[in-house]
Amino acid sequence: MREFKIPSIPPTTNKTIRFPNDVIEGVEKVIQGKNCTFTAFVVETVKVALENLNESGD
Repeated sequence: MREFKIPSIPPTTNKTIRFPNDVIEGVEKVIQGKNCTFTAFVVETVKVALENLNESGD
């Protein structure tokens, strides 16, 4: 079992971006009833996309 460490919140920057309405609706649908915010979902999605791009060499 790994040792518990109090997590630190990474520094953030506010960005305003536009999403197509259907994308917003899709995200809101999949996070409904889950302990997840729109922002947390988008951040995790972008992180995974960046990792996948780095692994594929694109």
